[in-house]
Amino acid sequence: MAASAREDGARGQEQGRRGCEHYDRGCLLKAPCCDKLYTCRLCHDNNEDHQLDRFKVKEVQCINCEKIQHAQQTCEECSTLFGEYYCSICHLFDKDKKQYHCENCGICRIGPKEDFFHCLKCNLCLAMNLQGKHKCIENVSRQNCPICLEDIHTSRVVAHVLPCGHLLHRGYRCPLCMHSALDMTRYWRQLDDEVAQTPMPSEYQNMTVDILCNDCNGRSTVQFHILGMKCNICDSYNTAQAGGCRISLGQQ
Repeated sequence: MAASAREDGARGQEQGRRGCEHYDRGCLLKAPCCDKLYTCRLCHDNNEDHQLDRFKVKEVQCINCEKIQHAQQTCEECSTLFGEYYCSICHLFDKDKKQYHCENCGICRIGPKEDFFHCLKCNLCLAMNLQGKHKCIENVSRQNCPICLEDIHTSRVVAHVLPCGHLLHRGYRCPLCMHSALDMTRYWRQLDDEVAQTPMPSEYQNMTVDILCNDCNGRSTVQFHILGMKCNICDSYNTAQAGGCRISLGQQ
């Protein structure tokens, strides 16, 4: 074995013995793309200029006896358990998190399986309490999160299904359609109090402005306030100014 290959293996073995930040497993994956040993595909991708195709992994190395062998759940040499959970399709080794392989998603999901269903139109596994109660958008997960730009479909971070049907990892407003991502009623009431306790200077007190509500899509003419303009239709502060400020009629 060449010196560089031995060094790669030694680094991988040390990393594997303590696991990695992504998975708890007893083996290293032998990357079919570069023949290097890594604890997981994410560790590989973070250190290389290419990505590891999880489905093409054929061999693993036991972290105890160091035997390289066909990918399987238990070491054929020393019986080390490579993972409480093992998927022979994704070659995913990990501790038991009630995972299951979804054939429609094409990858493993964290379960338990009975708590989820696969929406064929969204092409995504969703919680059972959303069955018949969510807005379908075709192939909604086959895109990057519009906020953090990480691929949603394969991400290990849970994506939130918004009332508008879009997905994102975090944020209070969907950056695609601008609808509120959560029930903001409580926050809007807090803003009511802040607006009431923060009077505008006298030269602005009679200013009005046209606004467009991102939640109900309604238009209103409201009093201008630096903290926010409240929709007259649905009481949301998730609004955008749709025109310049002007003095209210009858005022100077």
